[in-house]
Amino acid sequence: MTHYHASLRAGVAGLTLLFTATAQATEGGGSSYPMGAENFLMGALPPPGVYPLLYANHYAADEFRDGQGNRLPIDFRLRANVVAPRLLWVTEQTLWGGQLAFAGLFPLVDLDVTVNGQHDSDRGLGDVDLTMALAYHHSASLHSAFGIDVIAPTGSYDTGRLANIGRNYWTVQGVYAISHVDPGGINWDLKLMYDYNFENSDTNYRSGQELHADYALGYGVHPNWVAGIGGYAYRQVTDDRLNGVDIGNRGQAFAIGPSLKWDNGQGAFVTLKYEREFGVENRPQGDSLWLKASLPF
Repeated sequence: MTHYHASLRAGVAGLTLLFTATAQATEGGGSSYPMGAENFLMGALPPPGVYPLLYANHYAADEFRDGQGNRLPIDFRLRANVVAPRLLWVTEQTLWGGQLAFAGLFPLVDLDVTVNGQHDSDRGLGDVDLTMALAYHHSASLHSAFGIDVIAPTGSYDTGRLANIGRNYWTVQGVYAISHVDPGGINWDLKLMYDYNFENSDTNYRSGQELHADYALGYGVHPNWVAGIGGYAYRQVTDDRLNGVDIGNRGQAFAIGPSLKWDNGQGAFVTLKYEREFGVENRPQGDSLWLKASLPF
């Protein structure tokens, strides 16, 4: 955040961390999208049908960085465990040459926060993410999708709490994803997103707009296995606003780590990724472990 005291007010007095609790700048140092959630096959949607997916995440942070990337002198500890089922429906309907698809993600969050000796925890359903997308298959190896996510404030929220599993405002997110899939060669994936955040009516705080991307790069070491790296890049592109006044608080972060995918070639796959954050400004800095699985029926 731009100002140290604003950082303490927004990042300590009201930590509102959702889903993975991968905290960014914006109100409470949090973001509506769980940064780094996606891995291999980001832009490759399956054939028409209904597909259950599962995301699981553990995130831990013991540092909060200021606008110059320096560690703030506070006793800070954050732990979050999340299991998030997602239901994907790829229809047989086409629009503008793409497959029409819908999805809903329902994060179940267990969040624990300590700041300067004050402790709080909460668990339950976080903010639900609803998706509409169009999927394209340009060749046997190149696939893409674009769409809109609407993240609804369904998680519990209280301005007097340190641990909130909901953000108490709506977010609309534009998405473009692309994947190159080669079981015997180079695999790469990119998911580019732009978030437009609405105002939190309980605090009169409006988080700035956010530009971020998840990425993966790997090599097919076996017909069923891909090994490589993955992570995310994040940058807040507009200032936060409090009571209609710009207060700065722009954040940034990057993450990278090893990534692995197993795919049976018939629609079932599992990805596993470890990420370490760096280059962090105006947000907590930590690491996370991600699992994503597709179990078609």
